[in-house]
Amino acid sequence: MKFKHTSVLLHETIDNLKPRNGGLYVDATFGGGGHAKYLLSKIDTGTLVGFDQDEYAIKSAELNFANLLQPGSEPKLELVHDNFSNLEKDLVKLGYSDGIDGIYYDLGVSSPQFDQADRGFSYRYDARLDMRMDQSQDLDAYQLVNTLSQKELADILYQYGDEKFSRQIARMIVERRREKPIATTFELVDVIKDAIPAYARRTGGHPAKKSFQALRVAVNHELDVLQASLEEAIKILRPGGRISVITFQSHEDKIVKKIFKKYSEVEVPRGMPFIPDDMKPTLRLVNRKPIVASASELENNNRSHSAKLRVAEKL
Repeated sequence: MKFKHTSVLLHETIDNLKPRNGGLYVDATFGGGGHAKYLLSKIDTGTLVGFDQDEYAIKSAELNFANLLQPGSEPKLELVHDNFSNLEKDLVKLGYSDGIDGIYYDLGVSSPQFDQADRGFSYRYDARLDMRMDQSQDLDAYQLVNTLSQKELADILYQYGDEKFSRQIARMIVERRREKPIATTFELVDVIKDAIPAYARRTGGHPAKKSFQALRVAVNHELDVLQASLEEAIKILRPGGRISVITFQSHEDKIVKKIFKKYSEVEVPRGMPFIPDDMKPTLRLVNRKPIVASASELENNNRSHSAKLRVAEKL
């Protein structure tokens, strides 16, 4: 089983964590394991716990990292098939209840998920509307497209996809599904194309791109679980521990920026002679502005064009 994926901002993400021997680190989005492989190459001893809710990714990792999953191996790798919103609970189950030294996230959909046609993530392959990252969950894109109200659909397309024709697309979806359910990716693409004015379809990339992104975010509750996971990660970081987050959408980056700001800034009342401990910031921003891909990476990895990396340290 292959789960190949070119990691974005590889060195920047891991080097900024400053991994050290004996540390406990978390890969919140294991995927193809590119970031994990690099981090493990930087330490001789220590543990990396890799999370992924995608069963394909976990099975692939069990094959590709078999030597590091053996008892007594150094450095040590442990895999968790779960959503990263359950970080603390799963780490406690593994016996790690006293905090972590670093954690990193590579958000969004990985290349293999797009390339597996039957997953229904891509508008380029014909498949049942699915888009579930965790195949065990019930909610999928088919259910959203065929059961939500016109307003609910329009809100999802606008809020999660910045689709300016969200209302027209939602209206067309509701009209078409009255005839028969919209069951496949290509059927949905046809609906979207018919809803968008001809002049708009001629520019700006594939007309279904934003709608598919929005539905994927909604199916997987991506923004809600991201916020919950970041709050939890900051809580369990040890002093001096670092968190690196790569985002690809403005919605994701806004959440990361907002949470990092929340924990790195304090409002001190005027005239207060000192800052009480319970008012001191929890984080220090390692980079004020997001780190973006270098010119060479942009040339070699198209996925890196929208990537932004933010890093913070626990105080």
